[in-house]
Amino acid sequence: MDYKRAYKNWLDQPELDCELWSELEAITDEKEIEDRFYTDLEFGTGGMRGKMGAGNNRMNIYTVAKVTYGLGKYLLRQDIQNWEKGVVIAYDSRHNSRKFAETAAGVLGKMGVVAYLFEELRPTPELSFAVRELKAAGGIVITASHNPKEYNGYKVYGPDGGQMVTASADALIAEIGKIQDVFDIPIMSLAEGLNQKIIMMVGEKMDNAFTDAVAAICYPSPDSGIKVVYTPLHGAGNTPVRRVLTELGYQQVFVVPEQELPDGDFTTAPYPNPEDPAVFSLAIALAEEKNADIIIGTDPDGDRVGVVGRNPQGAFEILTGNQTGALLVDYYLKTRKSLPENKVVIKTIVTSELGGIVAKSHGAAVLDVLTGFKYIGECMTDFEKTGDYTFAFGYEESYGYLAGNYARDKDAVVASALICEMTAYYKKQGKTLYEALNALYEKHGYFIEDVVALTLEGIEGKMKITEIMEKFRKVSFPGFADAKLIAFNDYQAGVSNDVVSGEKAEIDLPRSNVLKFVFDDYSWFALRPSGTEPKLKVYFSVTGKTGDEAVAKKELLKKQVTALIEV
Repeated sequence: MDYKRAYKNWLDQPELDCELWSELEAITDEKEIEDRFYTDLEFGTGGMRGKMGAGNNRMNIYTVAKVTYGLGKYLLRQDIQNWEKGVVIAYDSRHNSRKFAETAAGVLGKMGVVAYLFEELRPTPELSFAVRELKAAGGIVITASHNPKEYNGYKVYGPDGGQMVTASADALIAEIGKIQDVFDIPIMSLAEGLNQKIIMMVGEKMDNAFTDAVAAICYPSPDSGIKVVYTPLHGAGNTPVRRVLTELGYQQVFVVPEQELPDGDFTTAPYPNPEDPAVFSLAIALAEEKNADIIIGTDPDGDRVGVVGRNPQGAFEILTGNQTGALLVDYYLKTRKSLPENKVVIKTIVTSELGGIVAKSHGAAVLDVLTGFKYIGECMTDFEKTGDYTFAFGYEESYGYLAGNYARDKDAVVASALICEMTAYYKKQGKTLYEALNALYEKHGYFIEDVVALTLEGIEGKMKITEIMEKFRKVSFPGFADAKLIAFNDYQAGVSNDVVSGEKAEIDLPRSNVLKFVFDDYSWFALRPSGTEPKLKVYFSVTGKTGDEAVAKKELLKKQVTALIEV
């Protein structure tokens, strides 16, 4: 794309949004202009996410209108009874989220597609639930999840309440690709849409139904006696998490006041990611003051949750997503005795093997899917149709968990409730979550995980990521410590290479640019370019007979892999 021509085209638009026009006029850095206009902001299978601002490589009302117009065209090509069911739209606390949501509703309304717009910010899992509850044709969430304040994003959901998977997403992307002029897309005003009843507001009635669905998964705990500190990190989880915990009977829930209200600047947590221990500093201070048992923190769109518990020394320490997932799998399967024999736990290929081993010890089947909760949701929908398995629990290492069939996306609301329930369960036995985790380690082996995220922005960054991935496709990686490489999986080629026998086997998963190196002791590492950020993620999972041994092996593996990346 000729970025200079695209830049001039934007400036020449007579009705360009005045704020965006002023923003463009103020730019003097040629590299900045190039970055904004050298390409269109990509809508991939995971949706669209990017920095907000003027330009076709930024999140703004025009790029949102373009994607929504493509979605409308996609729906209108479907069976008429399907698209007439409408699209549900939710949004989080970020700057411009409401504006982008109204833009999407206005585009759909002008096309004759009913838009169900939430009256205020709501968590992503409630959108998934609402699509199913309203039997809608699809859904949209305006969110950039845990990214910094400069970012926003756009995710599309199918009629099952799950994010669009490959085939549907490809068809949508094709429709978006046909749109030439982003400035010629008609948009209906909110007032006009409400007057014509083509845009309808969603509110309390849906909140009540969602709360009831979540509470039905959990056991009431009116006499638990645990003290909980909760932080919504300025996001959409605040109201639904507190409401569910109250309805379940938790009487001592303390919310971090500085992080309670929606704030698009994320003033106290510039990187509002519950995977980052830094976001819990205020919560830990409050927990020490209240002598709390547990800390939970949800991300801005309320689909991920981080847990901070007391370690063996009594200090608060964040659990990893893999650790929390293994604990929840163990707790949920051993306390839900009514689950049928064909129960299944679904996790992603970059999630630790510990949860799978724990699930099998409780008689559950275990399935691995590609990274992204949409693939877990896809399996859930398939199993509802086929009856092959009954979904019990799904999770991924990046702090996303789900129990129950009411939604098709990870849900920090139900996860928060189950974490509190689990904490109360172990407290009655005189145990902390860390003691329960150590019991799993003693039984199944010590599993230590880590993630290295390399930020590589712009054109050069994309090229570097491609270069690294191709290098590892050709590298001969012998092993590390006493672990021997037994398999090399290339999910883009769809091939699993048995290093010992030399045989190749097809991987029965959609194609994805992921590489995974598997060793003979359940250890592995994987490389995956992020689908939503300019990052290359390198995942490590290492086992040992003791915690110290596992940590030492992990550091050795990281050193070997990092050295190969940097050469």
